[in-house]
Amino acid sequence: MDKGKLLIFSAPSGSGKSTIVHWLMEEHPELRLSFSVSCTSRQPRGTEQDGVDYFFITPEEFRQRIDNNEFLEYEEVYQDRFYGTLKAQVEKQLEAGQNVVFDVDVKGGINIKRFYGDRAMSLFIQPPSVEELRRRLEGRGTDTPEAIENRLAKAEYELTFAPQFDHIVVNDILDEAEQQTLDLVGNFLSK
Repeated sequence: MDKGKLLIFSAPSGSGKSTIVHWLMEEHPELRLSFSVSCTSRQPRGTEQDGVDYFFITPEEFRQRIDNNEFLEYEEVYQDRFYGTLKAQVEKQLEAGQNVVFDVDVKGGINIKRFYGDRAMSLFIQPPSVEELRRRLEGRGTDTPEAIENRLAKAEYELTFAPQFDHIVVNDILDEAEQQTLDLVGNFLSK
């Protein structure tokens, strides 16, 4: 069995990244895509299972693993609330022939690409414009006006990282963005 490859997806919030990634995974099983299973220091929610949804560990254990350089990337989102990707877990999935999908922030995406080089392809999913992004975020009806402004400010900052990715897919018309992503992923995996 061939070793898997890595696909890194990053985008500003509201760009449609998760929609595109889920479409790829559901509609194209032949690509053998599977999410990397992240590690977190928070407690499981609802029906989440250890080793399936996340690996749940204590903040102390998380810090110990940081000190041991076991993470590809990690972030302390709030005090003692960590999320990260374990190198050993990714290697295990690659050895099993899975093509590992990362749905990460731009800095995490750049770090993973740097670590894996040609074994990884990084894609930046971009909204057609900041105005369109505003329209989408307002249309969701899930955020306060202040939260939308914060997301837009963050998006403008994240857009400055787009040139550091292997490919930029502009999600203006979803079907076209999905097809373009499928073509890029298919070409990369067939190399």
